[in-house]
Amino acid sequence: MPPPLDTLLGEIRACRVCAQDFGELGHEPRPFVAASREAPVLIIGQAPGSKVHASGIGWDDDSGDRLRDWLGIDRETFYDTAKIAQMPSGFCYPGKGNGGDLPPRRECAPLWHERLLAELPSIELTLLVGQYAQKRYLPRGFAPNLTEAVRRWREAPDGLFPLPHPAWRSRLWMAKHPWFEAEVLPALRGYVQQALR
Repeated sequence: MPPPLDTLLGEIRACRVCAQDFGELGHEPRPFVAASREAPVLIIGQAPGSKVHASGIGWDDDSGDRLRDWLGIDRETFYDTAKIAQMPSGFCYPGKGNGGDLPPRRECAPLWHERLLAELPSIELTLLVGQYAQKRYLPRGFAPNLTEAVRRWREAPDGLFPLPHPAWRSRLWMAKHPWFEAEVLPALRGYVQQALR
């Protein structure tokens, strides 16, 4: 009999709860998740993009390159599930909207997050990448918006670190908020290295 985490990961990858929306989505679900019981760092992002949907590899795009740069780690470390676990807010690519990808599917987090977190006992640092992860895991009223949540990273509950989404637009956001690169990124890299030790 496989270990409980392996069974759960199999269930997530086989999930078809949103299958009735195939026509609306324009594609079949392809849930993405990557985890092991040893991982000390968890990334909770938004939802896979079209490139990740095609490859089946999380953060396998320009956003992933930027995120790895922010964290100060290479691809090998990033994709080692004994070091980094990945749990999106929505496990499948949600499709395109007017201004980019649609929001993560609402079914995913309530259905899977609690069960998956219970199987990840080694997590020391959880990176909340983007507004959806922050709304779900930061205390209610923590900050009025993503920028303020990131600015107040020191006040986040122990083990939680809010980040903007590293999409191409983040370059514009970083130009408006130079404190992110000057103050937040060095601290983030320190926390990541400490967790990975």
